[in-house]
Amino acid sequence: MKLDRIDIKILHVLQQNGRMTNVELSEVVNLSPSPCLMRVKKLQSEGYIEGYSAQINVARLGQTLTVFTEVTLKNHRQTDFARFLAAVEKIDQLIECHVVSGGYDYLLKFVTTGISEYQEIMERLVELDVGIDKYFSFVVLKSPVVKGHLPLTNLFRP
Repeated sequence: MKLDRIDIKILHVLQQNGRMTNVELSEVVNLSPSPCLMRVKKLQSEGYIEGYSAQINVARLGQTLTVFTEVTLKNHRQTDFARFLAAVEKIDQLIECHVVSGGYDYLLKFVTTGISEYQEIMERLVELDVGIDKYFSFVVLKSPVVKGHLPLTNLFRP
């Protein structure tokens, strides 16, 4: 499916407000409701829209700790990467895992109840012997800019 500027605009608007009605969406993207709904359904069926979710204000629920962790593996065979990923995928507190270039192999993002929980997770990972050579932890003190959406209209201009 080749996306046009209206498809990109639909995606851009929906990622900012997934609860918007089809009528509201159609007005924003300058389409009548029926063709707009057909495009949204097509975007869903083609896998461009994977789902809808609520953005939760975690601070209102209670205190949490966010930690970014750089991980370097001892070996770099495919089996080593697979073993590490199989272990970290099971950790609920791990909310992002990125394979990166540079001085380490993975950048992980954890959200935990506190430093003790984070420390227990990392100690367990090291004890599992999933190939970790070293890791460095960066505790988030404050997050002045966090965006829940991508600049789709800037990134993709059909």
